[in-house]
This record gives sequence, structure tokens and C-alpha cells, in this order.
Amino acid sequence: MPIKLDHVSHVYQPGSPFEAGALEDIDFTIEDGDLLALIGHTGSGKSTLAQHLNGLLKPTSGRVLVDGGDINLKGADRRALRQRVGLLFQYAEYQLFEETVYKDIAFGPRNQGLTGDELDKRVRRAFDRVHLPADTLEKSPFELSGGQMRRVALAGVVAMEPRVLVLDEPIAGLDPKGRDELTAIIRELHDSGVTIVLISHNMDDVARIATRVAVLEKGRLAMLGTPDQIFSRGDELEKMGLDVPQTVQLCRALRAGGLDVPDCLTQEGLASAIADALKGGDARA
Repeated sequence: MPIKLDHVSHVYQPGSPFEAGALEDIDFTIEDGDLLALIGHTGSGKSTLAQHLNGLLKPTSGRVLVDGGDINLKGADRRALRQRVGLLFQYAEYQLFEETVYKDIAFGPRNQGLTGDELDKRVRRAFDRVHLPADTLEKSPFELSGGQMRRVALAGVVAMEPRVLVLDEPIAGLDPKGRDELTAIIRELHDSGVTIVLISHNMDDVARIATRVAVLEKGRLAMLGTPDQIFSRGDELEKMGLDVPQTVQLCRALRAGGLDVPDCLTQEGLASAIADALKGGDARA
């Protein structure tokens, strides 16, 4: 289910003293099966763009086409759209409100009209996909750790079985263990056939799991490509105030020290490149 952003621009409070442009002429397609990372400095328009994907925001100009249909045409079924394109907001644990984890996960599918065994199966299937302990299901979500609460919030979106999942900084503020666990869940969801749009400031995670990367700068699409293509342009990224993955930084330091290694996006790739360089005698005295 591709999502086409067709020359999308967005202005907040147009015509007022507080008018502010957030997006300008964004034109690209999120392909079916993508794990697309959206990166950019704070204020670059990432969250604004994300909220256009399921109709929470309407473009000032341009169109958003989901599966070929303009989602902002009069009469478009927004409820059906939000079942197909799920959105998890930043710090999603603050959106939990039910008495138990079960009820929180059930909220979305219940509003889809599910009841009884069908609802129960949907809740338990989503719960299983976020790998929480079995006894968590009947607990209050507010008894859980921050990372567990975030997984409950994700399960609530997953329970609606969207074909596209938009995640706004899902790992922000988590400890390393929680970050690794949630990143693994995101990868599993993608491997199961869900298209993922991931907003992140963590370039190491982007390098590890993204299939494509879109870079926003001041509301415009500055770059679009594979992680290899994007992070090979490190000087340009740094001018935008963005980092490159730590492995790429280390590769640069190694080259400066005389070891001829290419830029590597993963620790495994870096280890292999170092071994190859040492075997080849590429270290200069």
C-alpha cells in the first residue's frame, strides 16, 4: 500500500501573525514494504509530515495519496484510513489511560467494531507481538516500566492491524536495553509485512534497520536514498546539524590513522572491514 506525497506543503495558521511554514513541496513515495527512516534536525518538519500520512493534518497545498486515493477528498473515509495507517506518537506511554493493559490494547479494535472472541484474539495477538511478560496483560499499565508502557502503546496500534505503521521517535528516552528490545520488535513487524515509517534521531538505529532514509531540512526534502547512500554524504549531513552513525565516525578515524577501510554502517561490517584491511597490509606506518 504505497503512500504518495504529491508536492505537499503545510503552513500553520496561514494568514495570521503566527503563520509558520512547516513543509514545502514534499514529493516522494513511501513504497509498500519500506522501512523508511525520517531524519532531520528539530523543527525540520518530521512530525508534521507524519501526521499527514493518516489525515490528522491536511496539506495547505498538494495531495496525499494512499493506495492511489486522495485521503483529503470530500467524503474520504478517515476512520478506515486510520485503521490502515497507524500512528504512534512520541512518548506514547503518556497516551495510556485504561485500567489494565488488556483494556488499553482492546480500545482501538473495539472501536473497529470487534467484540467477543474476535476482539480477544486480536488483543492477545498484538500483545504477543510486543514480547511483554504474560502476567502484564491484567496489570495496570501505570505499574510498568517506561519501556514496557511504550510497548503497550505500540500493541494498541498493532491491534488495529494497520498495513502502514508510523512511529514518531519510538525509542526516545529509553535505556539501552529498552531501546534494543523495541528496535527488535520494529524489525519483526517490518519482516511480517508491515510498512514502517520511523522518525528517529538515533543514526545508529537508522543505519541498522532502515531500508531507505528521507532527510528533511527546514521543511524540504533534502535527501532520499538507502542508508549507504545517505551516510556517505556525511559532510552534508553535518552541515544540517545531523550526526552519522558511530561506526562511520570510527571508520573516518581509522582512515585518518592509516587504515584503509570503507564507511561501514554496522559493527559486524566494521569488524569485517578492519580484518580485511589488516590482512591486506593496508595500515601505513
